[in-house]
Amino acid sequence: MLYAVVDIETTGSFAAANGITEIAIVIHDGEQVLNFYESLVNPHVPIPYFIQRLTGIDNAMVANAPSFSEIAGQVYELLQDKVFVAHNVNFDYSFVKHHLQSAGYDLSTKKLCTVRLARKVLPGLNGYSLGKLTQRLNITHANHHRAGGDALATADLLAIITRNDKEGAIATMLKGRNSEQYLPPHLPVEELEKLPTCPGVYYFYNAAGKAIYIGKALNIRKRVRSHFSNNKTNKQKQDFLKETHRVSYKECATELMAHILESAEIRKLWPVHNRSQRGYLAQFGLFLYEDRQGYTRFAVEKIRRSLKPVYTFNTITEGHFMLRELIEQFALCTRLCNISTAPDCGCTVPHHDPEVYNQKAAAAVQWIRNHLPTFALIDKGIDDNEHSCILVRNGNLYGMGYLNDKQKQLTSIDTLADSLEPLQDNDYIRNLVLRHATEYPEKCVLFA
Repeated sequence: MLYAVVDIETTGSFAAANGITEIAIVIHDGEQVLNFYESLVNPHVPIPYFIQRLTGIDNAMVANAPSFSEIAGQVYELLQDKVFVAHNVNFDYSFVKHHLQSAGYDLSTKKLCTVRLARKVLPGLNGYSLGKLTQRLNITHANHHRAGGDALATADLLAIITRNDKEGAIATMLKGRNSEQYLPPHLPVEELEKLPTCPGVYYFYNAAGKAIYIGKALNIRKRVRSHFSNNKTNKQKQDFLKETHRVSYKECATELMAHILESAEIRKLWPVHNRSQRGYLAQFGLFLYEDRQGYTRFAVEKIRRSLKPVYTFNTITEGHFMLRELIEQFALCTRLCNISTAPDCGCTVPHHDPEVYNQKAAAAVQWIRNHLPTFALIDKGIDDNEHSCILVRNGNLYGMGYLNDKQKQLTSIDTLADSLEPLQDNDYIRNLVLRHATEYPEKCVLFA
């Protein structure tokens, strides 16, 4: 078996929008170097200053170097029919495959990551960066952060790994389409093997222990692995692979509960790689206040932390629609509802007496509250001795949890509320719960 140990220097962190400035390939048989190739590459874009400082490769050095397309054929010949090896292989492979594809070559080879291999074959070391490994294992490592020096050091590391691979880690990783090859280099595969196949929420963490992504799943193990089932070349995917160091999970009884917990946790932790739900927080609310003349007034305004709205909406249009319904049904004043600014609002019912008018406003508020449902959505629990419960109170999501004594805990709304974990309400999750309740009315317990 022959290996192609590869190292590249680039203009940035992801292949889709960055070029290669240097490439080195060491052909290796697992014991010794058989061939060595190295070349500077003109990326035809300026090299960022901090990368020039890191690698020592500046714009002048690559000005007369060949473009990648000029050397693509030679690179492809060196790599085909060999095992592609690199320290953090997904990074190097994504760049080389992308640029070969742009030049008309389709690279499809097996891969080995010396970070993951070293963790398996040489456990217990203090760090697995190339610098720390070469220092700990007395590997000669000249020209740090240059393709040739790093590739030769990685090839020596590969030789040490193959000599110490008593459990057949290399053969296991090369067997079929081994999914471990796609995992982030710092994520222990043992953590993935411990993941359950039940519904729940999973968390990815960076090296500092901060959550960088939170997701929901009907099958936690399957969903987590699906994040690493391809080798996309965009910045988001490459940053995600580089930053992920650990995974954990929270089991849920149902997919709906996983959906709710995911939304709540995203809003509590705001992980950097969660983008899909950032627009789902309610933006507007129906607010109630008293003016200087003593009139109760309504207004649809943007949500303010200091004030609690009577109800919330995703758009101001939804809020004005409800407010106009209240105006028509309870003969409210359009001016006092901040719909009209004209002195003569055209109201059909006089409202010169604040006390009389405020009674109509109070009736409108009570109507809203009476028509907002209060119910518990009861479903299966995590085990057979409990039930799951999602509580909607006055039309808003209150909380969820598990009931060990359903008959007793459902005797009153306050008793039930005390048994659950309160959650922040938002329109996105509230609508999910209401749709589920409409679809499965047999699961609902209504409260007056």
